[in-house]
Amino acid sequence: MTRSAHPDPPTTGTVFADVVLPLALARTYTYRVPEEFVGQLRAGQRVEVQFSRNKHYAGIIRRLHGKDPGFKTKPIISVIDVNPLLTERQLELWEWMADYYCCTLGEVMTAGLPSHLKMASETIITLGPMFSDDITELNEDEYLIVEALTLQSELSLKDIRDILQRKTVYPVIRGLLDRHVIFPKEEFSDRYKPLEVKCVRFGPKYRTEAEQISAFDLVSRSEKQTAVLLEYMDTSRKQPYVRRADLSKRTGASDAVIKAMVKKEIFEFYDREISRIDATEASAEAGALSREQEEALGDVRRIHASGKPALINGVTGSGKTRVYLELMEEAIAKGGQVLYLLPEIALTGQITKRLQRVLGDKILVYHSRLNNMERVEIWKAVLSGEKSVVGPRSALFLPFTNLGLVVVDEEHDPSYKQHDPNPRYNGRDVAMYLAHQHGAQAILGSATPSLESWENTRSDKYGLIVMRERYGGVALPEISIANSRETDEKGMHHPFFTPTLIDNIRATIERGEQVILFQNRRGFAPVYFCPTCEWSVQCVNCDVSLTYHKYQHRLRCHCCGYVTSPPEQCPACGEVQLKLSGTGTEKIEDELKIFLPEARIARMDLDTTRGKNALGKLLQQFEVGELDILVGTQMVTKGLDFDRVGLVGVISADQLLRFPDFRADERAFQLMLQVAGRAGRRERQGKVIIQAHEESHPVLTDVLAADYDNFIQREADNRRAHAFPPYRKMIRIQLRHTRRPTAEEGAKLMGKWLTYALGDLVEGPFEPSIARLRTYYLQDIVLRLPPHPAELKRVKSIIQRASDKLSTTKGLTNVRVVVDVDPY
Repeated sequence: MTRSAHPDPPTTGTVFADVVLPLALARTYTYRVPEEFVGQLRAGQRVEVQFSRNKHYAGIIRRLHGKDPGFKTKPIISVIDVNPLLTERQLELWEWMADYYCCTLGEVMTAGLPSHLKMASETIITLGPMFSDDITELNEDEYLIVEALTLQSELSLKDIRDILQRKTVYPVIRGLLDRHVIFPKEEFSDRYKPLEVKCVRFGPKYRTEAEQISAFDLVSRSEKQTAVLLEYMDTSRKQPYVRRADLSKRTGASDAVIKAMVKKEIFEFYDREISRIDATEASAEAGALSREQEEALGDVRRIHASGKPALINGVTGSGKTRVYLELMEEAIAKGGQVLYLLPEIALTGQITKRLQRVLGDKILVYHSRLNNMERVEIWKAVLSGEKSVVGPRSALFLPFTNLGLVVVDEEHDPSYKQHDPNPRYNGRDVAMYLAHQHGAQAILGSATPSLESWENTRSDKYGLIVMRERYGGVALPEISIANSRETDEKGMHHPFFTPTLIDNIRATIERGEQVILFQNRRGFAPVYFCPTCEWSVQCVNCDVSLTYHKYQHRLRCHCCGYVTSPPEQCPACGEVQLKLSGTGTEKIEDELKIFLPEARIARMDLDTTRGKNALGKLLQQFEVGELDILVGTQMVTKGLDFDRVGLVGVISADQLLRFPDFRADERAFQLMLQVAGRAGRRERQGKVIIQAHEESHPVLTDVLAADYDNFIQREADNRRAHAFPPYRKMIRIQLRHTRRPTAEEGAKLMGKWLTYALGDLVEGPFEPSIARLRTYYLQDIVLRLPPHPAELKRVKSIIQRASDKLSTTKGLTNVRVVVDVDPY
C-alpha cells in the first residue's frame, strides 16, 4: 500500500494550521485558516504569516487540524505554494532531528531550506540575472516592483508592501522569483568550472597513419621537432590525449618548438575537459569488475537482503566507488532515487563527472557553491522524483520521494559533523535514519572506518565487507618513519625536515613525479611572542594566540577571524626583537623554497582556497603537472587522486597524537593512512615518510603496518575501559555569556540541578581548553550515559527543563545554553 505523502486536512468547521517558522522557537505556532484557503492547504506548503507585531515570515505548515488552541489566533495571510514544498517524510525527519539533537524545528528549517525558499520581512530583493528591459507578461503589481528596483537597487519586503499598499505580497514575490526576474540579495559563489587541460593533437592534414609518417619529412632538419613527434606518437598510443606540458617536459623542447610544428600544421592545440578522478578506476567503468569487486558486490546484496546497512572497509584505491556505481545503477533502473554523500565540496567536483558519465543527467550535484536558483531547481527536480543527488551533508535535506539507496562515502570523516550553529547533527547518522525512514538500502565506505561504524558491525547492526587489494594489483605505498631528531652528514638538524625526507623529495622530483606534504596547521607560525618576558599576542575575542601569516604580514585568529598587524615591540617589557614559535603550512612552503629553489611549490589550505575557483585552479595545476610539491592541511587527505604522486610526507605526526581529545588516536590514524593513500595509485608503488619524535608510538606502529584491525581493536578496548563513545552516549552542554562570573554562576546552578537528577552521569562544570570564544566566556558540562534510547530521552527532557528554568532565573536570563549530542 502506498503511503500518503500528505494526509487530508479537515474540511468542516474552523481549520487551524500549526506552522514552523525559521526561528529558534520552542514550538510551532497555530494560525487560523481563512475560509477562502480551506481545501487549498496541505502539510509542507509555505504560507505567509505574521509573527509579533510587524514581522512577516514564510512558514511551513506542519499539520492541519480542527482543534481550537484555546486562544485568539491570527489568520494565515496568503498561500505561497500551490503544491507542498516538503514531503511528509521530510517533516518527520525535521522533527526527529530537532528531538535527537536538542534543537528547535525552526533551526532545522533554517538549515534545511535554500535561502531562496525562506522569506521574511528583513529579506532584501534585487533584480535577478534574467531581468531585461524588454521582459513582458508582468501584471500590474509585478510591474510596480520591477520599476521600483530599476530606480533603486534594493527593496525590503516592507518597502514592497508600501509600494503595493497591501499586506499580501508573498505570492507576487514568489512569481517573480520563479521567473528569475528578482533575487534575494546574498553573496554568490560561481559554480565549479570544468577542469580543462591544454592538449596537442595531429592537425587535419595528418589524421591517417600514412600522413603522420610523412610528417617526419617536415621535421627532419630539426632534432627537437623530431623528438617531439616521436614522443607524441608513442604517448598517443598509450592514452586518449596528450598534454602540451607533458610533451615539453618529456622531450625538453621549449614551447616555441611545439608552436613551430603547429605553424607547419602538423599539430593543433585544443582544450580538453577532463575529470580529476583516478584514471585507473575510471577505465573500469566500461569493463568488468575485478574479482574482489564482484565478491564485494555480492556481499552487499546479501546484507541488504537481510535489511541491514553495509559497511565496506576497503583500502585506498580498492575500487569502492565502482561497487557504489553498480548499486546506484540498479536502484535507478528500478525507478528509485539515490543520495550519494561526500564529506567535502572539494570531493563533489571530483566524483560528479564519473557518476554522470555512467548515470547521465539522472544524478545532480548539490552544494552551497551553487547559486540560489540552481539549488531551488534541484530541490524541485528531486521533489518530482526524477533525479538523484551527489553532495555534502546539506543534500540530506532535499525532498526525496522515492529514495532507494543511500551511499555515505568516507564515512569516518569528521566533516560530516555540523559544529555550529544548530542543528549540530552528524550527516552520516542522519543519512542512516533517512535510509531507514524510506526503507532504502544503505552503504557506508572508508579505508579507515570510524569506531562507531566498526562497533555496529560487531553488534550485527551493519554487515561488513573487507577489500584488501588495490584495483589492478597496484601495490600499497611503502610507509616508513623518520625520526624528527635525525641529522645530516655534518650533524646538522633542521626543525622541520629530516635528511631522509628532503633526499626523497629531491629524488621524486628528479623522476618527474610529484610530492604531497601534510602539515595539520595553516599560517606561518602559531605563536608570536616576547623572548624576554614570554608575553604573546592573544586574540581580543578568544583565549587563543594569534597566528602569524607572513605573506599578509598579519596576525589572524583562526577561531573568530580577528586580524591585526604585528606589534613593533612588547607592550609588557618594551623588547623589540619579538620571535615566532611553531610551524604552519606557510612556513613549510617558505623553507622548501630554500632547500629546493627549482621546485614548483604551492600551498593548499583555507588561506589559498578562499577565492572564487581558487581550489579548482590549484587542483588543476597539480593535476596537469605544473606543480612539483603541494603542501597542505587536512584538505590534502580528502580522497584527492593524482596519477603522478610518488611521495607523501607527514611533517609532524606528534602534533596529531598529542591533541587533548579522546578521539585523538583515531583521528591521527585515519589522517595518516588517508594521506598515505594519495601515493602511488598507478603502476608505480608510492612512498610515504612520516616524521615523528616518538617512533614507537602504537598508532605509528599500526600506520606503518597499515594494520587497521589491530588499531581499531586496541582503540575499542581503551574507549570501553574509560566509558567513552560508542560505549557511552555523550552530551556536551555549553553555557556562554559575555561576562565570566555570569557564565560560571549559570554553569554551577545548572550543574547542581543536573547532578541532583542524574547523579554521577554529570561531569563539571569546567572551563574548556579555549575558555573564551567570539567574546563569550564558556563553561562545559559533560554527560556520559548508557546508550539506551529510553535513558537518552529521559536525560534530554531533564536537560530541557533545566535550561528552561535557567532562562527564567534572575540575572541569568541571557546565559546561552548550547546542547551538543554526540559531540565530535
